[in-house]
Amino acid sequence: MTNQLLYVSLFIIWLKLFYHMILIQGGYYFSLKYERIMKLWLEDSPDPPTVSILIPAHNEAVVIKETIESMIRLNYPEDKLEVIIINDNSSDATGEITDSYAKDHAFIKVIHNKPPLAGKGKSGALNVGLKQATGEIIVVYDADNTPEPDAVRNLVLTLQHDKKAGAAVGKFRVVNAKKNLLTRFINIETITFQWLAQAGRWFLFKMTTIPGTNFAIRRSILERLGGWDEKALSEDTELSIRVYNLGYYIRFNPAAITWEQEPETWNVWWNQRTRWARGNMYVIGKYLTRFHQLANKKVLIDLVYFLLTYFLFFTGVLISHSIFVINLFVDLDISIGHVSVVLLVVGFLLFVTEVWLALCIEKQLNVKNAVIVFLMYAMYSQLWLLLIVYSAMMEFKRVMLNQEVKWYKTARFKEGS
Repeated sequence: MTNQLLYVSLFIIWLKLFYHMILIQGGYYFSLKYERIMKLWLEDSPDPPTVSILIPAHNEAVVIKETIESMIRLNYPEDKLEVIIINDNSSDATGEITDSYAKDHAFIKVIHNKPPLAGKGKSGALNVGLKQATGEIIVVYDADNTPEPDAVRNLVLTLQHDKKAGAAVGKFRVVNAKKNLLTRFINIETITFQWLAQAGRWFLFKMTTIPGTNFAIRRSILERLGGWDEKALSEDTELSIRVYNLGYYIRFNPAAITWEQEPETWNVWWNQRTRWARGNMYVIGKYLTRFHQLANKKVLIDLVYFLLTYFLFFTGVLISHSIFVINLFVDLDISIGHVSVVLLVVGFLLFVTEVWLALCIEKQLNVKNAVIVFLMYAMYSQLWLLLIVYSAMMEFKRVMLNQEVKWYKTARFKEGS
């Protein structure tokens, strides 16, 4: 029985590794061609459409100034642009700061969202902002984001030149990447995700996932969909599925760059990632049970990806880890011991190679980052295993007890603190 379990766990682990190996090749080939496409689009730039940027903000006084300043620097006609900040029942100086900017800049508007509409999380705040938005294109940024001047223009160009794209997503970089070991881990994770899961899936399957920030979506699509799902903790993933189900795809454009702040303490990281994991588990449960009702069966590619990531892969790792630990104390009579060790070692080397290639694409592969990747496997990846188990238990409890979804707002940090 032990041998069979070990076979199953190794098969699942290698299935994920093999899939990622294919994706990272797709991401690499995409990196070679997207700049040429952007050059052609810039040479043929149609008149810009009206754009509404939605920025949900709850107690964001620490970071909101830098975000608004970046909106002012955007390379986009002010008469075609409106920035809507949804001050979602903040108890700090967020309201005063945003109002001061709105007085000096006509294209900046502030919605002071109060109960009973407030306190429903990011999705609720975005739905409030959408009702007052007037733009043909809706762009979303988190309150800790500082997009580069051409970011919005490049997102919009994607939708103008590709009518089949219902949404366009950009690339994000970590502004506090060098703060400590945790932020260095997150920076590497972010880079790998974008060139593996985003660029790779786009190149091979014409599929990407809307992130929580730095994306543009056609207003007409949001209206057809009824806005954001306020029960979803990962509102971005959930929205992606519905966009695909309408027959559109979501296009990745790494020329649209934003800088964002990442958690600087393990406690904040744990709470944020738990919300992400539980949110994606919600999406899996919501749409796998309704798959027969979906018009676009291609959505199955994404559902299987999330199922593999959040359930099967970590189950396989958990089984293999458990067998290894138990075998230290009790002889389990494992007959494939040497084979399993070889497979795990090769799997580790494949993981390292994939991450190094992603860092190469971003020109961030140096000796320090190369060493950190090894630490990342030993520490960061193993902590993800515990987090997934914890998140699954919490989500199971919520479903069984019919508990209300509670939104965790990621804590911000002062720059240089």
